[in-house]
Amino acid sequence: MQKLEVFGANKLKGQIKISGSKNASLPILAATILSNKKIYLKNLPKVRDIETMLSLLVSLGSKVKIKKNKTIIDNTKQRKKFVSYSLVKTMRAGILVLGPLLAKFRSAKVSLPGGCAIGTRPIDVHLKALSKLGVKYKIDQGYVIANAPKGLKGNNIRFSKISVGATENLIIASSFARGTTILSNCAIEPEIKDLINFLNKMGCQIEWTSKRTIKIIGISEVNETSYSVMFDRIEAGTYLVAGALTEGNLKINNIIPKVIKTEIDILKKIGSKIILKKNGIQIIGNKKIKSMKIKTAPYPGFPTDLQAQIMVLLCKANKSSVIQENIFENRFMHVSELNRMGAKILTKGNKAIVKGKISFAPAELMATDLRASVSLILAALTAKGKSVINRIYHLDRGYENIEKKLKKVGAKIRRVN
Repeated sequence: MQKLEVFGANKLKGQIKISGSKNASLPILAATILSNKKIYLKNLPKVRDIETMLSLLVSLGSKVKIKKNKTIIDNTKQRKKFVSYSLVKTMRAGILVLGPLLAKFRSAKVSLPGGCAIGTRPIDVHLKALSKLGVKYKIDQGYVIANAPKGLKGNNIRFSKISVGATENLIIASSFARGTTILSNCAIEPEIKDLINFLNKMGCQIEWTSKRTIKIIGISEVNETSYSVMFDRIEAGTYLVAGALTEGNLKINNIIPKVIKTEIDILKKIGSKIILKKNGIQIIGNKKIKSMKIKTAPYPGFPTDLQAQIMVLLCKANKSSVIQENIFENRFMHVSELNRMGAKILTKGNKAIVKGKISFAPAELMATDLRASVSLILAALTAKGKSVINRIYHLDRGYENIEKKLKKVGAKIRRVN
């Protein structure tokens, strides 16, 4: 099994190019199921979750070709409607194919998803909303067995809570529903807007009518399409934290700064100097880091996917900080590993009290989920000596060439078997 060896502590200096967004690519790949024509996608990140989703599409009968930075998906012979557990056990996003399969074929059998062990993340919000489009379903032996014999019919649907995945699933499904669908209390993450841009480019008729309300007029056929996926804002945020943490000087390229305004504002308040460029950001870390109170929230709030990374930075703050995790109930699993490195973090329910002025010590560590993995790398970058991070397959699910990108800006890091 592979692991990472990290030798701290160096200031990171140089430029990092941000990859395409994993969280935008996955629903877009699911949405390609609607098409019987070729789809050309650019800027897909080379990470494990994308490989898994492409394998899922192939299992359904899609033909996938990868040429340099372009992925060509041909669904002219795609007829299958069954998604096995083996394909979704490591990836939450597998459930996103349920909506398009029902829209296209009126029936589907899809395994309940796996992914990171960061909380229950039930799919009841997806299923209740799909039922309002005319879907009948049951759950049997770990599979959702669903059908809509008369096809999907548009409806007014208000989500019981804000859910990124349910919003994406319903947008895709409603695109092929008869009549008009109004979705309200929608998630408004940039990745959802990227999905809508992609679907509209295919010929769908989707528009925002207010901040969290979407109107969809159903169609029956889509066009051949070429599309470039947006940048990965979580990857960008991770490297911004790395720059701040190591008192470095990093230029983060291939991004749109206004998309991560919340993260930039918090890093400024913590004490980093940030210079905005047209397609990038320069961050200069400060030795003096200020404490903060941070609450994770749906976009445009502070993202739960950056909670572990910002926690590492706040371990260096002048006083104690508080982080309140409002999205997932089990997302402090990195705390015990950080404490083994010398951090003093106390968790109470969904709050973490992070004591400041900490010097991390090197240690052998165990990654528990995708974002926890990268937080351990960040801590190790500041520890004098060698740290070893095990179970990095979590990391490979969402970060493209992380050790190569870090090496390029001065980190001493290597992958070993």
